Amino acid sequence: MHKAFGATQVLRGVDLVVPEGGFAVLVGSSGCGKSTLLRSLAGLETIDQGTIMLAGRDVTKLAPRDRDVAMVFQSYALYPHLSVRKNLAFGLELRGSPRAEIESRVREVSQMLGLDALLDRLPKELSGGQRQRVAMGRAIARRPQMFLFDEPLSNLDAALRAEVRVEIRKLHDKLGATTVYVTHDQVEAMTLADTLWVMNRGTVEQSGPPIAIYERPKTRFVATFLGSPAMNMLDGRLEMDGASLVAKGPDATVPVDPSRFGTALAEGRDVTIGLRPHDLCLHEEGMPRVCEIVVEVVESLGFETYVHGWARQAGPTIVVRLGDERARGVKSGEKIALGIDPCKVHLFDAASGVALGV
Repeated sequence: MHKAFGATQVLRGVDLVVPEGGFAVLVGSSGCGKSTLLRSLAGLETIDQGTIMLAGRDVTKLAPRDRDVAMVFQSYALYPHLSVRKNLAFGLELRGSPRAEIESRVREVSQMLGLDALLDRLPKELSGGQRQRVAMGRAIARRPQMFLFDEPLSNLDAALRAEVRVEIRKLHDKLGATTVYVTHDQVEAMTLADTLWVMNRGTVEQSGPPIAIYERPKTRFVATFLGSPAMNMLDGRLEMDGASLVAKGPDATVPVDPSRFGTALAEGRDVTIGLRPHDLCLHEEGMPRVCEIVVEVVESLGFETYVHGWARQAGPTIVVRLGDERARGVKSGEKIALGIDPCKVHLFDAASGVALGV
């Protein structure tokens, strides 16, 4: 699928297959083309090249109303002068559905989403979470073949996002309709998706089950985008250290597991070393020593602690996640030594950013 706005190429040969009844999530940074892709599926944008198939039917040139999809927008898009009941019924009334069927579906959806007590209220009398449930209910009432969600939780506070996120997943499991969901929030992406597509600059860099992508990212972009805090990235070169091969840079000497990378390892190759904060730990006897850092900031969250520091003052900040007990006594300004299991190390080609051994 290709789409351009003037000279700006927004979608560059995107090819997606969503299994029937699946929950697919498109994730990527702002401007990567994910919302344009969703709008193209809905028929709100016309693609320049490619084909859009829905349930075996070519819908590429069909108008939005003929595609049998329902879209939930970031801005709710509720009619301010209509009650919740009227908003839920609007799409069905527009299609000329019988009155008895409209009332039945509105009742079913309101019970499903806990809107029974709100049916006679106007949107301005609702909270953000209630408005989003009404927007979802309006889509559900139509019983489309596909649901399209365009960053529906971005206007909600953290607590409501978590609550509505769970509701969306429960609704999908109950309804079994095919769902495509766009977000830039990696927590939503990881927790909601059956299949995840990570987009960057109009292309899909990697797709698959969320955990598989998180554990074995294929590019440096995917590795840094998924994970909070982001994966630590250090410049290095593959060198021999006695009988062992290590990735050595100005900031660290990192052990390498040859069985993980196979023939991709070659002495003298420039690499980017990837270390997830939760894979790093305080160095102990018998463990490979990665580096020593000077602690700058200690962020305690109660059940875990993030320690930020630098191995050299001009170098990048290194973040390590520690359990609360291990982090006790770690203070700003002190030096701590870090270690890692060699099988947890990620390596990327320094020039292309492509992962080694994947």
